[in-house]
Amino acid sequence: MTTARELFAQGMREHFAPALRAMGLTGWRHSFSLPDEAHWALIGVEVLEPAGVGSDTDADGALRYTLNLSLTAKAAWSGRPLRPDPNTVSGLELWRARIGELLPVGEEVWWSVTPGPRWLVAVEDSVAAVRHYGLPELIRRVGADHGTEPYLSPRELEDVNAALATAAVARIQRAELADKALVLTGGWSRADRVAEQVLRGVAEGFLTAGDERFTSVRCRDTLGRELWHVQPAEPPEPQPLS
Repeated sequence: MTTARELFAQGMREHFAPALRAMGLTGWRHSFSLPDEAHWALIGVEVLEPAGVGSDTDADGALRYTLNLSLTAKAAWSGRPLRPDPNTVSGLELWRARIGELLPVGEEVWWSVTPGPRWLVAVEDSVAAVRHYGLPELIRRVGADHGTEPYLSPRELEDVNAALATAAVARIQRAELADKALVLTGGWSRADRVAEQVLRGVAEGFLTAGDERFTSVRCRDTLGRELWHVQPAEPPEPQPLS
């Protein structure tokens, strides 16, 4: 019978790692990095070591693991070997969190891989946690250290997101200022023409507010890829007098 450890290794190798690489991260085994010139932005897979047991599995045969995220300036890590271990506190982190802190439950979360027909569910769920919560927060933290600042809080976005919901468009997860642009981030795709049309209208509404802190609106997906760039409409040319 295939053990939990063997299934876990298979899940990491064939499902978890390829999924994270498809999201733009690099890495292998239990450590993945979001490419950035100035930071080590990392996601680590931590396997639970039960007290008094010489293996990674509990008495019920399950292997349990969680995810750790950390952000460290490369300048602070200079002179040290390789890169930081996201599963070990170095004291040099700009930010560090367990994945559970970013999930709606707001508390520690461990996934269990147990031999049986549904063993892969845990791995798929942890991939979803990275895609929808872990990676967006890591990208936000990197951006914040590069000089972005919040523009509207989730509560202040409620009315806009309610309007998006009526049009079946994913909500705005973050609204931030960066380089004289208002950056809107959400679970959209370039192929979604309805989302593009609706969000262009939303962007034009923000631009008409006359806020001098931004001169254009950029819409990005949760991986930080730019989808649409909306600039103020050119004023109509004056018509010659007849």
